[in-house]
Amino acid sequence: MAQQTSSLTTSLTSPGALNSARSNTTEARALYLKLFSGEMFKGFQNNAIARDLVMKRTLQNGKSLQFIYTGRTKAEYHTPGNAILGNDDGAPPVAEKTITCDDLLISSAFVYSLDEVLAHYDLRSEISRKIGYALAEKYDRLIFRQIAKGARQASPIAKSNFLEPGGTQVQVGTGSGATSDAFDAAKLQAAFYDAAAAMDEKGVSMDGRVGILNPRQYYALIQNIGSSGLINRDETGTALQRGQGVVEIAGIKIYKSMNFPFLGNYGIKYGESGGPASPGNVGSFIGSNTELEDGGSVTGMNNNYGEQAAFDTTCGLIFQREAAGVVEAIGPQVQVTSGDVSVIYQGDVMLGRLAMGADFLNPAACVELHATSTAGSAFGTTYPANA
Repeated sequence: MAQQTSSLTTSLTSPGALNSARSNTTEARALYLKLFSGEMFKGFQNNAIARDLVMKRTLQNGKSLQFIYTGRTKAEYHTPGNAILGNDDGAPPVAEKTITCDDLLISSAFVYSLDEVLAHYDLRSEISRKIGYALAEKYDRLIFRQIAKGARQASPIAKSNFLEPGGTQVQVGTGSGATSDAFDAAKLQAAFYDAAAAMDEKGVSMDGRVGILNPRQYYALIQNIGSSGLINRDETGTALQRGQGVVEIAGIKIYKSMNFPFLGNYGIKYGESGGPASPGNVGSFIGSNTELEDGGSVTGMNNNYGEQAAFDTTCGLIFQREAAGVVEAIGPQVQVTSGDVSVIYQGDVMLGRLAMGADFLNPAACVELHATSTAGSAFGTTYPANA
């Protein structure tokens, strides 16, 4: 007897299939992989703040990218009858800065298919966000270290009578060894005004000036808004409590980050004289100095980012977008295994990757805040011979 079939059929909605092509094995789950991509990019973009605050260039068909720095020239009076063939002093002088791309930076995880079935939450989305966080954290950390390096460098233009300004280091407070000054709102404000004045005097554009502080410093400024007047008039009520109350000091927009080197650690250092006590149970990643021990000695790093000891007094950064440059050979990307690989291993490898390198460009646009009377010394390479 022939099996009966129903005359009623359903039109199955396929949210994960590309163009509803459920019969095509390759396309049946294509859109589910896009979810991972979106989560990874969202995690990266929400946590990487330095990427849009400096000069970023895409690197293609090469291992490094050249940035040109042009110095100033002079105006002179014309002598009647003389040919105009350029200034007789050969100005403006020119220097170059070459930034090399580091090796491929990756963050990955293997997701077992049975774990996905048993998990009561979206396993891939959660892991993908953490992959994005890891890449963004590393991205910011490398850029901020190079800005600190730039603040300690002399001018890239050293031509006689055309010496350009170099980097700036500003002490917060006046104590010889008082790291507590780094958390003093009034002294931080004074340091910002000193930094702004120095950048004005060195001819640095007002456009794109920003400051980076850790959360403890930032909230110290928030609590001081009543007497300082540092209020963002566009933010009221609960917005102030979210840490968005301080809009700028001396035209410098302030960001908070745990990814800049602070007293030899990332973001914060507990237990210092006059500094904050640890809130306890901070885990392995808060206040860590282990990743600072990699100034050019780690395989894959092709730029000198400095060692831990180089940042023992650093307590903040102020810079303009010309302070540093980033070259990207591969922007943030996602790769996920599928097909036969997924069948053999009964799971997928989820990979976030990027290839970038960073270094300072214009030292005059870099300002380093230091908490004691001893400022950090210059490290790494400076500009090559001037053209």
